[in-house]
Amino acid sequence: MRQYLKQLLYPTNFRRTLFFLLTDILIISLSIYLSFLLRFEFSLAEQYSAVIFSAIPFFISVKLLFFYIFRVYRLTWMYVGIRDLFNIVKAVVASELVLMVLVPLPFSFLPSQLHSFFYFDGFPRSIFFIDSVLSILLLSGLRISKRVFIEVFDKKGQTRKGKRTIIVGAGNTGEMILRDMLRPGYSGFQPIGFLDDNKGKIGTYIHGVKVLGATDKIKGAVRKYKAEAVIIAIPSLNHKALRRIYNSAKDSNIGTIKIVPGIYDFHNPDINLKTLEDISVEDLIGRQTVEIDYAEIGSLLEDKVILITGAGGSIGSEIVMQVCSFSPGKVILFDIDETALHNMSVKLSRKKSISLRNIHFVTGDIRDEARVKEVFTEFSPQIVFHAAAYKHVPLMEDNPKEAVKVNMFGTYILSKAAVHHRAEKFIMISTDKAVRPISIMGATKRMAEYICRALSEHRVQNTERRQQSTEHRAQTDFISVRFGNVLGSRGSVIPLFFEQLKYGGPLTVTHKDMKRYFMTIPEAVSLVLQASVIGRGGDVLVLDMGEPVKIVDLAEEFIKIHGLEPYKDIDIEFVGLRQGEKLFEEVLTAEEGVSASKHQKVFTARNSYKYSKEDIENILEEFKVAINEPSIIGDRWVRDLLRKYVRHYEGSA
Repeated sequence: MRQYLKQLLYPTNFRRTLFFLLTDILIISLSIYLSFLLRFEFSLAEQYSAVIFSAIPFFISVKLLFFYIFRVYRLTWMYVGIRDLFNIVKAVVASELVLMVLVPLPFSFLPSQLHSFFYFDGFPRSIFFIDSVLSILLLSGLRISKRVFIEVFDKKGQTRKGKRTIIVGAGNTGEMILRDMLRPGYSGFQPIGFLDDNKGKIGTYIHGVKVLGATDKIKGAVRKYKAEAVIIAIPSLNHKALRRIYNSAKDSNIGTIKIVPGIYDFHNPDINLKTLEDISVEDLIGRQTVEIDYAEIGSLLEDKVILITGAGGSIGSEIVMQVCSFSPGKVILFDIDETALHNMSVKLSRKKSISLRNIHFVTGDIRDEARVKEVFTEFSPQIVFHAAAYKHVPLMEDNPKEAVKVNMFGTYILSKAAVHHRAEKFIMISTDKAVRPISIMGATKRMAEYICRALSEHRVQNTERRQQSTEHRAQTDFISVRFGNVLGSRGSVIPLFFEQLKYGGPLTVTHKDMKRYFMTIPEAVSLVLQASVIGRGGDVLVLDMGEPVKIVDLAEEFIKIHGLEPYKDIDIEFVGLRQGEKLFEEVLTAEEGVSASKHQKVFTARNSYKYSKEDIENILEEFKVAINEPSIIGDRWVRDLLRKYVRHYEGSA
C-alpha cells in the first residue's frame, strides 16, 4: 500500500502541471473575491455578488490562456528563479490589460441564457489593479514556497555531508553552483565558503555561505577551513589565472578540482554540478578571456538557414553547438562521415534547449558538385560556415592531389553554389599554416583563401555594373578566418599525448624549441562567430591566439596534470621535425601587416595579393589536368603548380 501511494504521488510533468492548474484556478477565484473585499473595505453590497460570480470564470479563462502563452507551467518547482517569477508578472499584467478591454464591452449580442454569465454592470476599474497585485503575490508565493522551505526551514536538508568545498568565484555562476549544492538529498559537496577578487563581496554572504577572501588566499582558506575540494566557477578565466589557482590548490593537497565550462548557453545559462569538468591541460594552456557581442551575432544568425560543412569534425561540431544557441531557423549539418553525424545527433538530442526539428543531417562530399547543388537547392542556406578540409600536415604531404581536391576544388564548388543561391555570407575556416606555407596543406588552404577573395571581388564588380539597372540581387560576402592550433581537436597533439601516456610513454615532441599558438575549441569558434559579423567581403581575418606555447612545456604540463613527474615517471623524447612542419608558425606575413577591428582579438590582414575570378578558373583548370595524371607524375605536377601560384611556397620536389 505504501509503495502504491509513493508511486501515485511521485512527481511527473503531468502531475505537476495539473497541480498548478488546479491551484491557479483557486488562486484566481480567491484573488477576485479578495479584490472586491479590499475595494469596498470588507463591506460588499449584494449587487456585486452577481458581478463576482460572472467575473470568476471569465478571469480564469483569460488568465490561464496567458499563463500558457508565457509558459508559466514549464517551470521546475524546486529550482524556480527570477526568470520564472518575471514570466508570471508578464502573464498577469498582459491578462489584466486584456480583461480591462473585454469587461466593459456590452454582451447584449449573446443569447439571453448566456447574457447572465457576463453581467459586469458597474464593474470597478480599480479591481484590475488590486487583482493583479494579489494574483502576482499569490501565484509567485505558491511557486517559491518549496524552494523557501528547502533552503530556509528544512534543517534536515541543510545537514550536509560530502567534501568540504571552496567555490572560487562569487558571481552568477558561483551562485548557481551553490544553489545546486543546497538541493535536498545531495551530498557530493559541502560548501564552506567563496573566494572572489571583488573587494565589495568579501565578507558578504550568498545563501548563508560567506565570501572568505580573494582568490590569492586559497592556500590559507584551504588550511583554515580544512577544504577537500575546489570548484572554479569563473567561465571567463584565462589560462594564467587558472593555472595560478590550480597550482595553489594542488600545493595544498586538494584532490578534487572542478571547473565550469568556458562557453555555455548564454540565453539560458543552466550551470549546475553535472556540467562541471575536471581541469584539463587545454584549460591550463589555451583557455583565454574572450568577450563576445552576443547581440551582434544573434542578429546575424537568428531565424537564418545555416549550412555547416565538416559538421562532424572538431571545429565544425563546435560551430554547430554554438550556432544552435542563437535560435537559427534551420541548421544543415553536412559531412562525408555518417558516424560523425550520428554522434552529433546524439549529442544534440541531450540539449533540451535545441530542437532537432530544425536540424538536418546531410551526408555528402564537398567535391561532389551535384550533391552540393542538391543541398543548396533544397535548403537555400543564407549563411555558410565552411569547415570541411584535409588538415593533417604530414598526411597531405603524401597525398597532395587529395588535398587539392578537397581544400581547393571543394571550396570552389561550395563558393559557386553560395553565389548562385544568393547566400548572404560564406565563412571559410583557414589556418596559420597558410602563411608563408611550406606544406601542401598550408598551400592548398592559401589557395582556398584566394578563391574566396576572387569570388568576393567578382561580386563587387558585378554590383557596380548593376547599379545602373533596377535589378536587385542578394550578394555573398566571402570571409576567411585564419587561426592557429586548437587544443583537443582530432589529430592534434593532446589526443596523441593521451595515446602515448596510456602505453607508459614516452611523449614525443618534434623539437625542444618548437612553438605553437593554442586556443581551446569553444573560444576559437566563438571568435569565428564574432569575426563573421565583423568581416566584409574579401576579408582575411586573423584571430589573436595569445602567446605561443612551447610544445615541450605542454608535454610537461600534461604529465603533471595526470599526477606524474616529467622525465622521471614519463619521459619526453625529441624525434625531429616532420615533413612540411615549421619550427614556428606565423599568423601574418610581414608583407601583409594587420589592421585592427572593433574586437580586440580579431584583426584584418592587409593582403594585397589576389587573383580575379577568371584567373582562379584558369588556375583550377591547370590543377584539374594535374590531378588526373597518374600518382607520381600528378603529385609532382601539383607541387609545381602550387609553387607557381602560392606566394612563398617552395615545398619539396
